[in-house]
Amino acid sequence: MPQGEPATKNPDKGYVALLGWSLNAVEALDRFDRRYVVVAPEWAEEYCVEHDIPYVPWNFERLNDRSMEIAETLQNKGVDVAIPLFEETVEWAGAINSVLLDNPRLYGQSLLLRDKALMKRRAQLGGIRVGIFEEAHDRDDVIRFLKRVNQTLLKLDGDPNDPIHLKAFDKAGCLGHRVIRTPDEVDTIPDEEFPVLMESHLDGWEFAVEAWVHNGKIKFLNISEYVTLGYSVFAPATPELERYRPQIKAQIEKLIKTFDIEFGFVHPEYFVTSDGEMYFGEVAYRPPGFKVFELLERAYGFNAYHGLVLAFDPKTTEEEIDAFFPREVVDASGVAGCFGVYPRRRVVSDLQIPQETEDDDYYESHDLSTPLEETVTKRTAFGTHWGLVYFFGDDPYRMRDLLKMQEELDFYV
Repeated sequence: MPQGEPATKNPDKGYVALLGWSLNAVEALDRFDRRYVVVAPEWAEEYCVEHDIPYVPWNFERLNDRSMEIAETLQNKGVDVAIPLFEETVEWAGAINSVLLDNPRLYGQSLLLRDKALMKRRAQLGGIRVGIFEEAHDRDDVIRFLKRVNQTLLKLDGDPNDPIHLKAFDKAGCLGHRVIRTPDEVDTIPDEEFPVLMESHLDGWEFAVEAWVHNGKIKFLNISEYVTLGYSVFAPATPELERYRPQIKAQIEKLIKTFDIEFGFVHPEYFVTSDGEMYFGEVAYRPPGFKVFELLERAYGFNAYHGLVLAFDPKTTEEEIDAFFPREVVDASGVAGCFGVYPRRRVVSDLQIPQETEDDDYYESHDLSTPLEETVTKRTAFGTHWGLVYFFGDDPYRMRDLLKMQEELDFYV
């Protein structure tokens, strides 16, 4: 196991199960005072045995009549709570926690937090502003929705269409996200992507929030600023976005109440329009992508996975969690950002960090690897980046410009 000494475990505190494999999470828990067990697919076993990591094998792909078994296995071990690390394990955490915490509603809640159409309906019922949305079962549904949305916007013949967004019901982040502007583009959607959620386009500034919740109250709220969705993010945000903090906090409190969230961690995405209105995009009940937890540790010095455990553990006290988190924005030692790299050429043979990136005093590191194949697979929808480049500095505006500039550079040649 890499860095840090293993911590002494406190038997009076909670015993947690991590659902899904994340080396950063495991390393963090190794250095924390809570007992833990990792529930991960069988391929993780060899590593866990070699490094003395407490481990239970489980295949998250398969929902069947044995599904109750994992909850019973963890209960027999004395585990108090299960923590989802990935979108695909949120439902499992809900099912397991409904047994461990003897609260059947937690499973229903996890379904709302997984299915984007149910989630939007619940948000709407709670008085949260959302765009127009509908489910599509085939391409005709998409064409009808595109026409209806543009008819509602009083578009005339010949006016360019307002785009609509298509998203997979239950995938994380940008996976399966497409923007459709014309009926012709609808033909490019493969059959296997249906059913999908369709939404009207919200014109506004999109941002994300990371909020740790204990006893129904927010204990730490970070606002992550996107430079370009799917490419880059940094935290803390610029003063322009931070000035909305009171409204954003009020929105998250409304969200917590609407979804009956008593504990844990939420990662919602919102839009703020030019007139200051907040629109709800979606909410996830798991750590964000793009290594935002690592960015927060770089900016603030606290380990976000430790915070995650504190927020989930039913044995965490109010004093303990209050003492753990720093003050938002003012306690940050700087701004941490990262950029997701996609090859810009169709054929690449080498990884080459651009000189202007490497020479910048905000540049810190990267986790890019040498390409294994020369031909770059065509990106469908938003695609998956090839790795991240990390930056740290004092000025959020300079960070924003620097991350934007990376889009013009070739990292793979």
